[in-house]
Amino acid sequence: MIESLKYMPQSRQSGSALAEHFTDLAPALNARQAAIESARCLYCYDAPCTRICPSEIDVASFIRNIHEGNVNGAAAGILKQNILGGSCARVCPTEILCEDACVRNHDAEGQPVKIGLLQRYAIDNMTFAQHPFQRAPATGRRIAVVGAGPAGLSCAHRLAMLGNDVVIYEAREKSGGLNEYGIAKYKLTDDFAQKEVAFLLGIGGIEIRHGQTLGGNVQLKDLQAQYDAVFLGLGLGASRRLGLTGEDAPGLLAAVDYIAALRQADDLSQLPVPARAIVIGAGNTAIDMAVQIQRLGAEEVTLVYRRGFDAMSATGHEQHIARENQVRMRTWAQPQQVLLDEAGRVRGMRFEKTALNNGRLAGTGETFEIAADAIFKAIGQSMDEDSISDPLAKTLQRDGDKIHVDDQFRTILPRIYAGGDCVAPGQDLTVQAVQHGKLAALAIHRDIQSNKEPHHG
Repeated sequence: MIESLKYMPQSRQSGSALAEHFTDLAPALNARQAAIESARCLYCYDAPCTRICPSEIDVASFIRNIHEGNVNGAAAGILKQNILGGSCARVCPTEILCEDACVRNHDAEGQPVKIGLLQRYAIDNMTFAQHPFQRAPATGRRIAVVGAGPAGLSCAHRLAMLGNDVVIYEAREKSGGLNEYGIAKYKLTDDFAQKEVAFLLGIGGIEIRHGQTLGGNVQLKDLQAQYDAVFLGLGLGASRRLGLTGEDAPGLLAAVDYIAALRQADDLSQLPVPARAIVIGAGNTAIDMAVQIQRLGAEEVTLVYRRGFDAMSATGHEQHIARENQVRMRTWAQPQQVLLDEAGRVRGMRFEKTALNNGRLAGTGETFEIAADAIFKAIGQSMDEDSISDPLAKTLQRDGDKIHVDDQFRTILPRIYAGGDCVAPGQDLTVQAVQHGKLAALAIHRDIQSNKEPHHG
């Protein structure tokens, strides 16, 4: 946890000065800019941008609505498919999805329509007098959702729309999951995650209970007995380990823990900031960590990855952000040893250079060291075993470290469903989790409607 860094100095900058470093990464479009950008869309028939969208938003349709001045129509079209469309507009890797598929990449301009910014414009400027979605007549059915992250919230909202009552069990103090605790602060500003949750709950029929931990004060067998169905949207709460001696030493911690503390901090100047930092990883979390610690005032930040740039899961856009923020990036190197000082604290890391040998990654035997006051590991998330310490949850079939589900998001346990990052199919993207939640809700609704008698007491 971040307590591992408590002995380090805080930033020399004031909280207000630091806050300036965490404003919107991409400024929002104004009305004129949105009008000009929406006019660039060709409104393709069978638009490739729509076909590639994980949440099946009709991109051409909502952009046409913006062009015609119908912002509410654009927002309603987005939210019908993706109730977290506002956050997805900000954090979705559009550069490898809809914008990459845009046909305008291949014309004389060679620039895609700014779909993400247009989606944000629609959601930020909608002015509905009441919630744009109304609940269907009450079904008399109750569903439990475990986890108030994107998958759980999306599932709950769709179930409520269909006339069901939903109770969400969330372990943490706030709802939002990754959007609240795991996204770079400059990507979701102005407490947007909480504003989005409040909007989503406006449909009614959804209760959220915080401080509720599966396997702790919540037992899956009780939920199964009390509700018509249960949806598990657990996410991935555990950071993978390096497997090195000294991994638990002061100064070495999971990047997600520091990012969560940063996002919850009221005064950024109170955070411990190492002068020199190493970030190990190749995904967006690694980039987020490296850029944010640099912006907090670290003098030297080095991101290290065991393969080459082209193998990084972080997009080219994210890599560009890192370089713009003076993050040093070293590739073809893997951690070999945590270096500690006399007090047992991190002083650096020894790496072994790597290369491909007959298509397989291998160490070359050549090593080098990087001095550092802190090391942040961002080598991927796995299922938090504490979240499935529940006796019944332990019986779930697993695909590796994820829960196995069928094509309707059913687990092997009766009336227990799962979706989002904790299940095997799909990518670990917010937009994918939202889609899982939506599709699981439709499957749950169909299944419980086919049962004449409710299961709950």
